[in-house]
Amino acid sequence: MKKIKMENIPVSSIDLLPKFKRIRTERSKHASNFFSQNLRSSPLPLNSFFQNFLLDINDLPTYIHPYSIKPSPSSLSICYSSRFVQSPNFIGQLFNPHLTISSLTTSQSHHVISSFTDISVTLDSPASNLTFFLVRGCPYVTLSVSTHTPFSFTSIHKFSSFTSNSSLTKYTLKLDNDQTWLIYSSLPIKFSYTNDIITSDADDGDEINVILRIAVLPDSSSELEDVLDKYSTCYPVSGDASLAKPYCVEYKWDKRGLGDLLMLAHPLHLQLLSKDDGNVAVLQDFKYKSIDGDLGGVVGDSWSLKADHVPVLGTLSKVTMSVHDYAKSVARAARLALIAEEVGFLKVIPAIKKFLHETIQPLLDGDFDCPSFLYDAELGGIINKTRSYVAYEKNRFETFYTHHYEFGYFLYGIAVLAKIDPSWGMKYKPHAYSFMKDFIINSKTYTRLGCFDLYKLHSWSGEHSFIAQDSTSESVNAYYSAALMGLAYGDINLAAIGATLSSLEIHAAKMWFHVKEGDNLYQEDFVKASKLLDFISVNSRHTEMQYCLEKERNVLVRHVLPLLPISECLFSNVDFVKELVEWINSSHRYGSAELAYALEGMYDNKIALKKIRSFMVKHFDCGNSLSNLLWWSHSRDNQEKCCCDHGSRHKN
Repeated sequence: MKKIKMENIPVSSIDLLPKFKRIRTERSKHASNFFSQNLRSSPLPLNSFFQNFLLDINDLPTYIHPYSIKPSPSSLSICYSSRFVQSPNFIGQLFNPHLTISSLTTSQSHHVISSFTDISVTLDSPASNLTFFLVRGCPYVTLSVSTHTPFSFTSIHKFSSFTSNSSLTKYTLKLDNDQTWLIYSSLPIKFSYTNDIITSDADDGDEINVILRIAVLPDSSSELEDVLDKYSTCYPVSGDASLAKPYCVEYKWDKRGLGDLLMLAHPLHLQLLSKDDGNVAVLQDFKYKSIDGDLGGVVGDSWSLKADHVPVLGTLSKVTMSVHDYAKSVARAARLALIAEEVGFLKVIPAIKKFLHETIQPLLDGDFDCPSFLYDAELGGIINKTRSYVAYEKNRFETFYTHHYEFGYFLYGIAVLAKIDPSWGMKYKPHAYSFMKDFIINSKTYTRLGCFDLYKLHSWSGEHSFIAQDSTSESVNAYYSAALMGLAYGDINLAAIGATLSSLEIHAAKMWFHVKEGDNLYQEDFVKASKLLDFISVNSRHTEMQYCLEKERNVLVRHVLPLLPISECLFSNVDFVKELVEWINSSHRYGSAELAYALEGMYDNKIALKKIRSFMVKHFDCGNSLSNLLWWSHSRDNQEKCCCDHGSRHKN
């Protein structure tokens, strides 16, 4: 079988839409100041896990599992948060500076990002000679400091005790909140200690860089401390996430020091982690708490995460608005074309093709007044400038990074139009690939995976400091549509990477958004409040809608629509679907009866069809139609399983 190198997707010589105007926004100018000079020649990340490090707002930490991190000009604060339940509809975590490392050298300059990947970032404090290697999922915070640089430890809490081993390379710090922190040093260091501050003693010898590793002890178990002692001498300075194989994410950490590397895996990592490769060992009793569930210890400097296959290959051949609604209307029409082809009602296809020409082509030609797209050369991505969108001020740049939502709908329409009009498809292939590259792959002009988080294994959308995931089905659709476009253009690499990201989005949705009893992921009251989360942010979980751009966009809409063949994989757990339908019918909260019928059709399509036919639909979401709903229920196989591997290998 030919090996697919998915990250080497063929690109057109036309890397941008011909009429995209290049701009440099104030946000991009500001953000670039936090990157070292050598990084500024390439596109900078639009929607990264460390985007709070690019702001001047000092009270916005970054969560890197298991710690929240907040830097300042000459210090860095660490928090090991615990979850709290504010109400049955909200779980969150707060930042408290449990431990702050400060340089005693006065510095007014901000930190600088000297390197970054999808799962790591290095922060330098040039004036204070502190370098922090922040790697997601590392149980230690690792930093390099010169022996000539005096530094201190402080805390929001009082220090109860501070002791060392005989070699002065391990210190145990106890706080009055019952936390215990362990500090490991590659060389002996002497400290002066009071109950308010711990200060390193000056070293008059040769200047040498010392590696410090700081870890909280998750509980008082001596066995856990023994594990931290054992693996304290090997540390990661960075990590890479590769999508080189279909349905697989491979992590590889660049490690230093002696011994094996200890990292932490969240529940979805542990579900997908391949233990057959022989290069990892899971420590069953070594756990840290997190808002995403328990983080388990894994020993090994490379992991292989294997996702389930989804049925994308062959699917295409089978079958004054906001930007969002405009895109959905395009995809809805394209969906009708495939349904018409499948049921043999070919006479409607010319009319649909005409509609798709009239709605898609002006967008690609760059002469369409609303929406209007611009290219931010600094941040390496497309932004939308809204002109007649009532939710935003006139001519304001839209900074919500939901491009994978809108562009997913556009790509679906492009894929279908390219299929039914191949000559048009070839003419506009460069334009289509420009949209795709904004959120799928990296190139000279686009940042890598603009919205997808290769550590959490799902996409984020958000504005500046607040990023969230609030529409799992639209995220799945984005990458599914990219895969379909790959099929339309005969690009097996694009089809493979789109299918892979779709599968990972599905796994993540089932793990964190589909609330099931017995999972022990959320508190009991929270589980009883809802079967679907409204949205999640880095530091919170919500079961009630916090905002709504339009009345119809409720929780069920955002996690079911668009209704596509791949939706069956998103809801492959039939027992959960039955519970969800029962919850919808009993709570009367969601107001989308047609979508409840669609879900019911997955396990009883006869009853669902009867309800759909008797249901007088007055209004559908602009991404759905009665034809699509009827097609969906007619085409279910009525077996209590999914046609894809998601139903067989994992019940989540």
